[in-house]
Amino acid sequence: MRTAYTADQIRGAEHALMALLPEGTLMQRAASGLAAVCADLLGRVYGRRVVLLVGSGDNGGDALYAGERLARRGARVGAVLAGSKTHEAGLVAFTRAGGRVVDRAAIDDADLIIDGLVGIGAAGALREPYAELAAQANAARAAIVAVDVPSGADASSGRVPGAAVRAKVTVTMGAYKTGLLVDPGAACAGAVELVDIGLGDHLPDPDVAALTGCDVDVLLPRPATESDKYRRGVLGVAAGSDLYTGAAVLAVGGALRAGAGMVRYAGRHAPVAQVRAHWPEAVVTELDRPSIDGVGRVQAWVLGPGLGTDDWAHELAAKVLASTVPVLIDADGLTLVARDRGLLRRGAPVLITPHAGELARLIRAERDDIEAARLEYARRAAAELGVTVLLKGSTTVVAEDARPVRVNVTGSPWLATGGTGDVLSGVAGSLLAQGLSCYDAASCGAYLHGLAGGLAAVGAPLTAADVATAVPAAIRAVSGGPPGGPSGGPSGGTAWRAAGVVGEDNRARPRA
Repeated sequence: MRTAYTADQIRGAEHALMALLPEGTLMQRAASGLAAVCADLLGRVYGRRVVLLVGSGDNGGDALYAGERLARRGARVGAVLAGSKTHEAGLVAFTRAGGRVVDRAAIDDADLIIDGLVGIGAAGALREPYAELAAQANAARAAIVAVDVPSGADASSGRVPGAAVRAKVTVTMGAYKTGLLVDPGAACAGAVELVDIGLGDHLPDPDVAALTGCDVDVLLPRPATESDKYRRGVLGVAAGSDLYTGAAVLAVGGALRAGAGMVRYAGRHAPVAQVRAHWPEAVVTELDRPSIDGVGRVQAWVLGPGLGTDDWAHELAAKVLASTVPVLIDADGLTLVARDRGLLRRGAPVLITPHAGELARLIRAERDDIEAARLEYARRAAAELGVTVLLKGSTTVVAEDARPVRVNVTGSPWLATGGTGDVLSGVAGSLLAQGLSCYDAASCGAYLHGLAGGLAAVGAPLTAADVATAVPAAIRAVSGGPPGGPSGGPSGGTAWRAAGVVGEDNRARPRA
């Protein structure tokens, strides 16, 4: 599992470790790892032009000492001193190795730019001249390597309140920072390389965590020799309407593909006909009134995709939520709950799967504020509503009580298309019915859904139905089998890259 920490947590661990080591040891370890990543990125170091953007803090010192190492290998290294002060020992070592202090014009001719402007302690928007230097670096042809976090991105939250460096690679020291896993900060970070500087024993419980494929493999329910369709989990799906028949088809498809032993679908005539045509495996009940009395026993419900928001839908939602099994609420179900939050007063677990707009209606917030601070609002909603929250978006996060927020690392921009959320509801609902908690069902469901989207897209457009079809391949992939499976498709590293999975665990470059 990849774990990440706030700036305060990291600083506390650093202070505890520094008390045990000679002065400057951590900076030398950080600089060694940073220089190694930069050398790998350059390929040939000798004669290459490297520009350091050096701020007043320790990140500037890390950059100077890394620049010293690159200069000793023959790189032409210049440092733009942007801060009100400069790390004195680092600057002396840098110049002795042949590094030069240069003006900002050197940025435009660089082969590589090292961003050491501000570190994890920075808060708020970049001030000048840092903001202007960040913009110039972003416009240059050179690749940018950020030290610890991209300047302008908040290390503890991922917020980007103004200008920010957009790095190709971020070399982070000691442990992942929360802001490197959560957009918009994650989008500025590029690929993240972790350098081990020895913090491990001094770190507290993490602020956030991200499941790896191995974690998902361990959590996923597996059928045993004595299993039957009832023991494997029966999911009820209350979705679809005369206007949105496809939502029912997609939710049921996601559930069936994710391993539920049985899916019982309940809905009105039009979606019933579509579900029967697409999924003969589903047990279908046509409802002439909003009741679940004749549906049969289930272990969990999915409520809401395409259901509508009229009185009929509200009454059916009330009946589902009056049951004693876990319920996943999505789409129109969230609109109904936003109008009548009394529906959430129940003893059994609830998992909600909103996008930012739906969450804004639920907790009376602004959508833009939620997009800018996804962790904060997911936590707030979980506490305020007493539910597990899977907040969908460019970074999908799962929040529950005081547990570490889980950040999903799989996905593809091609998933931003109609109906994929309905598939996610079916996948996560299926895992609920198979016995996973809301926290684990949401986390594993998001992971598999994102991985399936990457496998289905491989750099090309997809439909929601493609995502549902690819779910078994995603399950094979996390289980160590060929992701493409019998029907072909990408496999191995290609599949993982297609799905957007980078850096599956906490493996780090060793410290010097």
